[in-house]
Amino acid sequence: MAALAKTSLVTSSVEFDAQLIKKLSQLGPRYTSYPTADRFTDAFTVEDYRQAVARVRERGAPSPLSLYLHIPFCNTVCYYCGCNKIVTKDRSKAEIYLGYLKREIDMQAELLAGMNHVEQLHFGGGTPTYLSDEQMDDLLLYLHRSFKFAPDEVGEYSIEVDPRTVTPERVHTLRRQGFNRISLGVQDFDPVVQKAVNRIQPEEQTFAVIEAAREAGFRSISIDLIYGLPKQNLVTMSQTIDKVIAANPDRLAIYNYAHLPHLFKPQRRIAEEDLPSADTKLDMLALCIKRLTEAGYVYIGMDHFAKPTDDLAVAQREGRLHRNFQGYSTHADADLVSCGVSAISAMGNTYSQNVKTLDEYYARLDAGELPISRGIKLGMDDILRRTIIQMLMCHFELSVDAVEDLFPISFHSYFASELEKLRAFEADGLVTVDQDRIFVPLKGRLLIRNICMVFDRYLSLPRVLEAQPMRFSKTI
Repeated sequence: MAALAKTSLVTSSVEFDAQLIKKLSQLGPRYTSYPTADRFTDAFTVEDYRQAVARVRERGAPSPLSLYLHIPFCNTVCYYCGCNKIVTKDRSKAEIYLGYLKREIDMQAELLAGMNHVEQLHFGGGTPTYLSDEQMDDLLLYLHRSFKFAPDEVGEYSIEVDPRTVTPERVHTLRRQGFNRISLGVQDFDPVVQKAVNRIQPEEQTFAVIEAAREAGFRSISIDLIYGLPKQNLVTMSQTIDKVIAANPDRLAIYNYAHLPHLFKPQRRIAEEDLPSADTKLDMLALCIKRLTEAGYVYIGMDHFAKPTDDLAVAQREGRLHRNFQGYSTHADADLVSCGVSAISAMGNTYSQNVKTLDEYYARLDAGELPISRGIKLGMDDILRRTIIQMLMCHFELSVDAVEDLFPISFHSYFASELEKLRAFEADGLVTVDQDRIFVPLKGRLLIRNICMVFDRYLSLPRVLEAQPMRFSKTI
């Protein structure tokens, strides 16, 4: 497979050009929001959030909500992880946390009364299945008392699962509790790689969870992989991807491991000499793309693949695909309400983030306040650029007329400098620009973050806190 790093690999939905990737790879945002979270400030207050809710209410016939709950606890630490988590075996901490989480749910439900219809629910972490069956039952019952949920055949109710924490019986319980989509953290099946990242997960255990999810009637099963982990190579990655394809999930996410030990302490336990080279990482990515597309998966964007019949692929074909803090989503018009430590909401034309530590979280709620610590209000230029970035990230094209219909601008005049910057990408065959549209062909799709960065006004501005370390990952 080493030859893949020296040539172009063309599939039905993406083209892999290793030389261009090497040339253009740089640090950049993943655009789960625009402006990105590093632009949030503590000038944004709880009152700003309340005003955003009021404005959404005033616009009438509010859209269904997307609800996110952050469960930060894990039994053990995975060395690669960069999530906001608390590693503990003291189960009483989760019980205390759930009591406070319910307080925040109460406050949000009161604020959103009359506009609390939920069509999407996502439990993320940490490890949501750290909670016991009884705790999960109680929390879900509380949510259903506080919000109105769409029926199972309409709503998307998903949970992230560590296969090491659940039995097949637990999977059936999760379905009974109302979840209809399940995402499994796998990362790599090779036992040497698993040991290097402190995540020993026998493949039989993972396959048993997948089989149980099918038997239980989950509508979508997703698997997460990571390339670039210590001890990984082309052989191990080839074996892992073959096993994943055989497991036949509906969706896959293949993330690039970002080694940022200055930001994430667990990563300091990874020996840098065990990490694969940049060329090997590209070979592994090329291998995954080739195998998955040959197996019939559609490249959605960024690091995501789905079967043609999966809702993500259908939404993309129908122009309904959206991108938010949980990645790609099928509900483009939903306001996102997030509860829990560090959780980020998107309400109206604002973003807001909760405090990041348990002590702060508990203190705010003890004071009877929503635990919002920072955020941002979007101006017209922000909303315009967010719309453009969303179009490109989700559909790889935009209509100039459609943008001009939505905003009081002349596109080619307003974005004259940006269009000039796109000429370099056009020369490399990564984008085509004319009077009517911008289109990203197969060759440019893996580098979509680079293309979107052209429209990011904030990249040319000083950061809010220059002392903060850069948190962006490589674009590929």
